This record gives sequence, structure tokens and C-alpha cells, in this order.
Amino acid sequence: MRIAQIAPLHERVPPRLYGGTERVVSFLTEELVRQGHDVTLFASGDSQTTATLVRCCDVALRFNPSVRDTLPYHMIMLDEVRRRIGEFDVLHFHIDIIHTALIRGFADRTLTTLHGRLDLPDLAPFYAVFRDLPVAAISNDQRRYLSGANWLGTVHHGLPPNLLPFHPNPDGYLAFLGRISPDKRPDLAIEIAAKSGMPLKIAAKVDRADQAYWDAKIRPMVEGNSDVEFIGEIGEGEKATFLGGATALLFPVDWPEPFGLVMIEAMACGTPVIAYRNGSVSEIVEESVSGFVVDTIEEAVAAVRRIGDLDRVRVRAEFERRFTAERMAHEYVRIYRQLLTARGRQTKTRAMNGKHVVWQAGRPSRLPNLADEAEAQSLNPSG
Repeated sequence: MRIAQIAPLHERVPPRLYGGTERVVSFLTEELVRQGHDVTLFASGDSQTTATLVRCCDVALRFNPSVRDTLPYHMIMLDEVRRRIGEFDVLHFHIDIIHTALIRGFADRTLTTLHGRLDLPDLAPFYAVFRDLPVAAISNDQRRYLSGANWLGTVHHGLPPNLLPFHPNPDGYLAFLGRISPDKRPDLAIEIAAKSGMPLKIAAKVDRADQAYWDAKIRPMVEGNSDVEFIGEIGEGEKATFLGGATALLFPVDWPEPFGLVMIEAMACGTPVIAYRNGSVSEIVEESVSGFVVDTIEEAVAAVRRIGDLDRVRVRAEFERRFTAERMAHEYVRIYRQLLTARGRQTKTRAMNGKHVVWQAGRPSRLPNLADEAEAQSLNPSG
């Protein structure tokens, strides 16, 4: 199958440091190539891939000091995608909604994975207009905010099984990995660790938008606290040691987390997860197997004290059963093939009727919603 993967340009694929979407795009792209597909990746010029790379800017925009506005570069990329539409059976977009108007004429050969939060009020009217856009979720929880969208399935993220090695013997600290932001609640992680009597290591980036939160809230909790070590932003090569050495990963999110890639990264190392019951968490963490799902600080502290009851070998096995890149790619290919089948039916309709509009302003002719089969597969990933 000829597949285009269209990635955000903020980070390279895979990212040097923080970047969940670009990391997933990399895992998916490389696995599709391994499975024998003809894959083209539209991404920043410093991306690294075994697919055919279309360089859409010189370097990841976050690391180009001359870039003030990222939108023009994404428009340049989309123009290149438009020129090459005929080269692909399926075009898989990972760039939120900015491509939507462009693909009205060929939406039936596209899939858009929605990687971000969907509880924002401005998205409902958008998807009321673009209700035929074929979309995939990264968790079932994510879908409940846009029940009217054209969901073709849920595909949980996956990692290459050899990316993060199993670490059987932790080094006696709790870990927090991600972004310093009010949604991620590093303050709760610090409080949980303190009440548990365990040291905490924080590996996190501070975005410009969250600098005030860091300065006012988190920095005072970290500086002068000998039980909290702030490491800063780390790259892929440092994750194995950081996550593998942790007794548990703390994930006290305070928002509808769409997926939470760090949870399965920890599981790959054999490190159990203690996470708040928000967003996708209950889908990812198998209670008392790969971790504990909690609602309060007190429950989190109790979970830390029970963490020794969990078998790190079993945590790793749960990762291998449910969250590999191979499983992720197979589920996406299943959806790609459904798109091709639906397009074949539409082609026959056009031939029989002389004309058939897939997307007509005001009266969209809805693509078949193939969510049922894909949903069943997402709920039984090993099936």
C-alpha cells in the first residue's frame, strides 16, 4: 500500500527531546515500512526515517530561532501534499485540523488521527460542518467529546518492543516525566512523593506558555527540597535509565488526557504506573497489574506503599500484549483498507449514476462509518 504520513513540523520525527505526536508518527512509519508498505513521510528536514522523506522545512521549527509563526511552513507542506495526492492510496494526517478544507475533494482517501484534547468548545461546531472527515481516536474516552464525528476507530499508541529495555530492579525513587503544566500536575507528584517518604525525580520541559506556572508554583516546591531532583527535559536515550530506575511513575493528570504515551513507556521498562482517573488512564493502566488508578492524594500514597505487590515482569508483559508498534500499525492498516473498500464502492456508484459527490457543501454524503469493527479491535488489541 502507498501511504503518506503527514507530521507536525514543530519537532523532527522522531523528536530529539519532548514530542509525543512526532514520536508516535515515527514508530508508526517505521513499522509500516518494516511490514512492506511504500511509505512517504512529510516532516521536517532533520527527521530520521527509513521511509521516503519529503523535507517540508530545514529543521524542526522549535529549534529554528528565526521562526516566529509556524503556520506558513505547514501551509507549504500542505501544498506539497496537494500536488502529490495521486501518488498515494491513503494519506494519514497528524496535524489537528489545519488541512481539513484542503482535502474536501479527496477526503475518502484520508485518515486524521486526533492526538489532542477534544473537550474544547470550539471543536463541536467545527466537526458539525466537517462531519464527514474520517478520523481516528487514540483512546475511547477521547471520542465521547465528539460523538457526531466520523470515527473510523480507536487505535491506542504503540512502541517498538526493543525501544525501552526491561529493568527488573528499581533504584528506589518515584518518577514524573512530561511537561511542567497545570494539566499535568507536577505539584501533586511532589506532594504524593513527600507523603510517601520517597524521593522524586522530575524530567520535564517548561514551555514558554507555562513559564509563569513554573516560576510561581513549581520552582518554589523544587528549590531547596533535597527530596526532589529536577532534571529538566530529556531525550529518548535517557528514558530507559530514568523510567527503568523508578519504583513507579506518577501520572497525576488533571485533564482529559487523550492517551499519555509516558504510561506505556514506563510499562515497557517494567515500571508500574500510579495515575489519576482522568481521560484515557483507565483504558491504559490495568488495575493491580500494570499499576493503580486513583482519585485522591491519599489513594496515591496508599498505592505507592502497595507498589511492591506488583510484578515488574508482568508489567512488561502487559506492555507487550497491548502496546507494541506492530499492533498499532496493524490496526491502522485495517482502517486504511476499510477506506480503500469504501472508496471502491463510491467509484462504482459514480460509474452507475454518472456523478456522485462525496462532500457537497450543505449536503454532505457521509462516508460509511466503519467504527464498529475498528472499535471492537481497539478494545481487544491482541485479537
